[in-house]
Amino acid sequence: MKLSSRIGLGALLAAMGISTVYAQAVTQPADPSAPKTRAQVRAELVEWLAAGYDPLDWVNYPENAQRAARIVAQQREQRGNAPTAVQ
Repeated sequence: MKLSSRIGLGALLAAMGISTVYAQAVTQPADPSAPKTRAQVRAELVEWLAAGYDPLDWVNYPENAQRAARIVAQQREQRGNAPTAVQ
């Protein structure tokens, strides 16, 4: 498989995993149908990567994503369930 295909698929999996876990872990804003900004999505990805998520680790998927989701959820809970502040 070409490197560009692997990177594209990894990015797609990361985006799907992040959006799913984020929707479950964080209380929704006043308008849940409002789209996220690019900065919000990037901030979430940074949180996941810091928690140990590797979008290119297909061998350990979905355990890798679930572990990172738990870590991110715990960090958010310690902060008082506040979503990531992006300026």
